[in-house]
Formats: sequence, structure tokens, C-alpha cells
Amino acid sequence: MLELRDLSKVVAGDIHIHPTTLTLQRGSLNVLLGPTLAGKTSLMRLMAGLDKPSSGQIFFDGQDVSGVRVQDRSVAMVYQQFINYPALSVYENIASPLRIRKVERAEIDRQVRRAADLLKLTPYLERTPLNLSGGQQQRTALARAIVKQASLVLLDEPLANLDYKLREELREELPKIFAESGAIFVYATTEPSEALLLGGNTATLSQGRITQFGPTIDVYRRPQDLLTARIFADPPLNTVEAERRGGAFMIGGGQSIEVPPHLRAVPEGAITLAFQPHHLSPRPQSSTASPLTARSMISEISGSESFVHLAFAEARWVMLTHGIYEVEAEQEMTVYLDRRHLLAFDATGRALGNSAAAQTGMEA
Repeated sequence: MLELRDLSKVVAGDIHIHPTTLTLQRGSLNVLLGPTLAGKTSLMRLMAGLDKPSSGQIFFDGQDVSGVRVQDRSVAMVYQQFINYPALSVYENIASPLRIRKVERAEIDRQVRRAADLLKLTPYLERTPLNLSGGQQQRTALARAIVKQASLVLLDEPLANLDYKLREELREELPKIFAESGAIFVYATTEPSEALLLGGNTATLSQGRITQFGPTIDVYRRPQDLLTARIFADPPLNTVEAERRGGAFMIGGGQSIEVPPHLRAVPEGAITLAFQPHHLSPRPQSSTASPLTARSMISEISGSESFVHLAFAEARWVMLTHGIYEVEAEQEMTVYLDRRHLLAFDATGRALGNSAAAQTGMEA
């Protein structure tokens, strides 16, 4: 078990990590999700022992390791910019942590070949990293992390520089590869979709502060606050100012949305409503869809999906729909919001009604 107790990092008066308390269990996969400069790498470097905290302590299995050198910890780290030994073969790169531990030659060979097989590197074992593609070099770094059999494995956006197909393959394989190791895995990403694909637990970060931590799907569906909801949205979260009046939320232009069952506890008065772009559609998808009139602005067509930009009162929304969907600019159109997925927040950004799930605390 890894415990961070009021851990912080301040550099030249700049707060990189606010006091953070977090508990990660053995055998767990934990995602750090946040935009660039949110503090993901800074937090991982503290976990690894590469940087010293300004305050607070780090405990591993009950032992205070705050001042223990990274060389003396059971840690493996894989970066976005893959790091391999250029003069060594792929085989020797993978074998290097085992040789340092003076593992027997036969056992080294068994573990290297097993890791190479898992990561489809067997045909390249005699090559040097400079003779590999970027994806093969990154897989070499991942294989070295696997054979190290570290208690803590830190993956800092490890797939960001890989092509789409390989990213998809490795996102599917990584949880399987690490599932039986009993190690703690921490995976940093800027992509909400990657966090959802990986599952496990997610900590959302903003400006060096963890805003929420818990099972990934729970954090996504039941954000505690508007900031967390924004972090977990790509394309950006749609919001609109509203007022609760009886059984309806009154929004721009005299339009309204029926209050769904999960938000019946929201008090009368001014609030902010929010929803994900894929919960807005050009056609009603269910009986819980509320029709709204908006003004079209532009369509961005990616092939399998279209991002339709809309103006609604003072708000700017994005509608994500399947297939090719073209619009003419400055045209009124009816769109349908699935109110089952509405989130509501008060003036401070705190979640209201059942959109705020009961927190299990900063432990999973």
C-alpha cells in the first residue's frame, strides 16, 4: 500500500503540488487525469523518490520512505519520451534490471522472452533501439518495467507518441499485462477516454490539486464539482445557466427542461446545468430527451463522428454525433438533450442533487 500524507511540493515559491493525502492499494490501477501542467508528472516524481517533498510523508507498506533514494526503492517508471540504452540490444535493454539484481542467466532469459512475447518484440530482440520504430522502442521500455517486477510502476503518458492502432492495442493489453503482478500502477494521461478505457481508479488533477479520487466510472458519472466534470470531458463540457422553478429548469430564451428524478433534490433558484457533448443529439434517442432550439455555427467532421458547434443563449455548446452531419451556419435547429445525464452545480461549483455521489474518501 502506498500512502501520501499531506504531501506537497513548492519550487521557488511556486506550488507544484498542494498538500495531498492519497492511498493506493497493491494490485490497483490508478489513473492521474488532468490537462498539461496539472501536476501529474510532479506527483509521480514524488511517488518515485526522484524529487523530495517540501512537506508531508510517503509510506509504503507502513514504512516511511520519504527520504529513501529512488535507487533503493522498488520503482519502475516509463515516460512519454521512451528511454532505452542505445548501445544495447532490445534483449539486453529488457534484461538490464535483472542483471543488476544478479538474477540467474536462465531466469533472465525466461523473463525477457516472456515480456518480449507479451509486447510483440520477439522478432526484434537482437536489434538496437535506433533500428526500431517509435512504437517498438516504447514497448521495449514497457517490457523493461515488466521484468523489473517493481512494487510501484509509474507510467507517465506512455502511449502519447504512438500511432492510433498501437495505442488502442496497448490500452487493451496493459491492464492484462499488469493484472497478476500485485504491484501498484499509476498511469498519467490528459485524455478522459483513455482513463475510461483503462478503468481502475482515477484521480482528477487541476493546478497541482486532486479534485476527486475513486473508481473511474464513478468519478466520471458523479463528479463532486464542476471543475472535476470539466476535467473529465473531451470535447469540453457543455454548461448553461438555469433556474429551478417547480418541476422545470428554466434556461435561455424562455425554454425549459423537465427536472429529472435524480435532480429532484435541487433547490429552487439559480444553478448551473452541465452535460457531455454526446448527450446532445439531432434526433430524440429516448423518451427522456428534451427538445431545445439552438443556432448552428459549424460542423467538424472526423469521418465516423461529427462535432457540431451550437450557440444557445449566451452559451456555446458542442454536439457529438455519429457519422457525417453537416449544418448551415446561423440556422435555427432543434437538438435533443437526454436529461438523464444532466449534472447540476451551485454558485460555488459544488454538485447538487444525486449528481454528487457519496464519496468513499481518498482511498481505493
